Amino acid sequence: MYYLFNSNKMFFLFILFFSTMISISSNSWFGCWIGLEINLLSFIPLISKSNNLLTSEASLKYFLTQSIASMNFLFSILLKMILMKNFEMNNFISIMINSSLLMKMGSTPFHFWFPNISEGLSWFNNFILMTWQKITPLILMSYYLNFNFLYFIIIMNVMVGAIGGLNQTSLRKLMAFSSINNLGWMIFTLLISENLWMFYFLTYSILISIMFFLFYNLNMFFINQLFINNMNFMIKMNLLINFMSLSGLPPFLGFLPKWIVINFLMMNKFYLLTFIMIMSSLITTYFYIRIIYSSFMFNYFKMKWFKIYFKNKLMNFINFFSLISITGMIMSTFLFM
Repeated sequence: MYYLFNSNKMFFLFILFFSTMISISSNSWFGCWIGLEINLLSFIPLISKSNNLLTSEASLKYFLTQSIASMNFLFSILLKMILMKNFEMNNFISIMINSSLLMKMGSTPFHFWFPNISEGLSWFNNFILMTWQKITPLILMSYYLNFNFLYFIIIMNVMVGAIGGLNQTSLRKLMAFSSINNLGWMIFTLLISENLWMFYFLTYSILISIMFFLFYNLNMFFINQLFINNMNFMIKMNLLINFMSLSGLPPFLGFLPKWIVINFLMMNKFYLLTFIMIMSSLITTYFYIRIIYSSFMFNYFKMKWFKIYFKNKLMNFINFFSLISITGMIMSTFLFM
């Protein structure tokens, strides 16, 4: 709600959305680069707060990494213009462009800035970082895909995202590694079709928006904060449903886009890739269950008088989306009949 009553933040938020439109509707690489630069310069004022050292550090780190990626991207497109006729260099230039875009969205092996920066941001800024900020690089990458390079990146993403989240106690870092894992799936949906990517991205955005809204309202940033909370049963159920949906368990909506990807992988005989992606999803399910287990099982007896409820009309929307999440697979079976 802070953004709605702050004209500066609203202005930069508008510029952030507008810059994405510039990039994805541009008909030249330079136009795309300009859109990315405007995007970077509008996101930094959103995340920096003068009174908080952690957010100031996060905004500086974000600026440095994004600037390096932008320089790399600009260098690559200039190289492409100069060596237009040289087909041997084409493969190298496509890897360069893909790498700079992967660095922009915090993909492996350029992911080291991503969890650190997410740790210094609020839940709303984390939501922008993990959803909206990925749109431009993914769409630009779809113009110039290097399939062999991206298969390797997908495997690294799903493995690093799954293993990196295992020893985390911070919910923000945990969601950052979850985002890296989902980015692997997202890149693969982009290789299959853009419509499937849009469906996966929309599903993922809805699920993490609900998660982040719950965490923001409960003022939670670490797993151990869930131990001492006597939350309302419906809040616990929403957490459970949305975490399970995010991990891609079959009765939930989050499994549907993953099911389509697995179906495509099996039809095209990518057996090893299928195995790696499913195993990584199981690991992410494990660390989601660890969070849910703590909130369900641990209730301190001295807190019994203290119950957490939401006095917020948005809770009805969360209940509605959780219902969609449960019935998602029932609806999807009709699609495949």
